[in-house]
Amino acid sequence: MSIAAGLGPEQEIYSIDESFIGVCGIRDLTRRSHAVRERILQWIGIPCGIGIGATKTLAKLANHVAKSADRKPGSYPAEWARVANLTALPASDLDAVLKATALGEVWGTGRRIGEQLRAEGLTTALDVARLDPATVRRRWSVTLERTVRELQGQPCIGFETVAAAKKEIACTRSFGHPIEQLRDLVEAVTDFCSRAAEKLRKQDGHAAQVLVFIHTSPFRERDRQYSRSITVPLRRPTADTSLIAASALRGLHAIFKPGYKYAKAGVLLLDLQDPAVEQGELALDEPGKDLGRLMRAVDAINQQHGLGSIQLASAGIAGAKRRWVMRQSLKTPNYTTSWTDLPVARA
Repeated sequence: MSIAAGLGPEQEIYSIDESFIGVCGIRDLTRRSHAVRERILQWIGIPCGIGIGATKTLAKLANHVAKSADRKPGSYPAEWARVANLTALPASDLDAVLKATALGEVWGTGRRIGEQLRAEGLTTALDVARLDPATVRRRWSVTLERTVRELQGQPCIGFETVAAAKKEIACTRSFGHPIEQLRDLVEAVTDFCSRAAEKLRKQDGHAAQVLVFIHTSPFRERDRQYSRSITVPLRRPTADTSLIAASALRGLHAIFKPGYKYAKAGVLLLDLQDPAVEQGELALDEPGKDLGRLMRAVDAINQQHGLGSIQLASAGIAGAKRRWVMRQSLKTPNYTTSWTDLPVARA
């Protein structure tokens, strides 16, 4: 993301592998984009696609074009592979791109809306772009109206330079090996609670409920299948890892069944709210206990010395040797933080 930010003066990190870059005032965008893409590939080893459009929706569509032209020869002209700049196209050529793109590839048209549009005879992005915005707002929603206007080149979705607070926080993992023992699940769920709670504290929030789930692998058809989840309300909204983990583990004990090979588990923090919203009660069970200060100390230690340097005991002490830990056999070496992972050059 830091390298991608060199493409323009504004950046909105949209997801773990995607961001929007404001390129107003930047010259020769296509050449610059190819240079940034090659730099990411050389420095990080990750291939990526770059799409350029007059609006966010058109940029997303251009990104789809760039990836498809590279991975599916013949789907789009070969010169748009890896980097597709729709702003450099005349209106007729842009219409051709929209016509060649399926309706389902348009950002903002989910499965339900897509089915409704297809029922009206629409099949391509061009069909959506040619809709009347006022009619779309009246028949569907203002959200779809914004999508139509953006496809027509009218910006309606601004940049979010400051990320909005999440409405729920999740930490889920597939296990490196099938897990059958409750103690292994306890370790995993405790670890997930620690990570989710840390994210919660970063956005200065409290959670009122915690959901925990476990399930077997649907791909292991010979194994007995089982999937359950449970939502446990917290006594009062909190960001304290120990309180969140205690509730999650109560839920885990309630849904666990022996005799199954579990492949995945996860924790979701729900009903997030501002810490200023507080249910008043006498804290008779914990006089003088400053949980916020304790959690800040835990976060500071883990930030300075590495994730998991200090954690709840129920998360286990075997580190990477715990059975439920992901294999991560394709993980990039820790070139910048581990002496043993430094590449060695020999003459």
